[in-house]
Amino acid sequence: MSNSLGLKAMVIQNLSISVFSWTSYCKVLAITLIAGTLPPVVASPPASVARASMARNVEMNSVLSAAEIQTRLLRLPAWRLDGQAIVCDRRFAGFPEAIAFLDRLVEPAEVAGHHPDLEVSYNRVTIRLTTHDAGGLTEKDFALAETISQL
Repeated sequence: MSNSLGLKAMVIQNLSISVFSWTSYCKVLAITLIAGTLPPVVASPPASVARASMARNVEMNSVLSAAEIQTRLLRLPAWRLDGQAIVCDRRFAGFPEAIAFLDRLVEPAEVAGHHPDLEVSYNRVTIRLTTHDAGGLTEKDFALAETISQL
């Protein structure tokens, strides 16, 4: 119990004397929730961080036009349009190689905070990208597709 109180005090102290990034803010907030209580005043991220983050998210989450989608697909010959998603089929020598590819795909997807729909059938992996919360294809889909194409 005392260890938990020490953690709470450390988190409250960090909140009151530090200026930190949005990511750090979220980590501290998660720690306080796990510890069981929020500090009396929860600091918010600096306004400039919040504005920049919101602007980037709006830009990355804006649904692309049909012309923009076709232009971006020209740079991704292994990908095709399927409704409101882009799809790529990859074939490997066998099942272990297909799973090894999925292992390599995890880190870039986590870094991007964008996760493809995946289907595995023995030596074939189908990758489907769309931005569900935006209701269609966004820049996030094409950025991750470019990264996946290089794996």
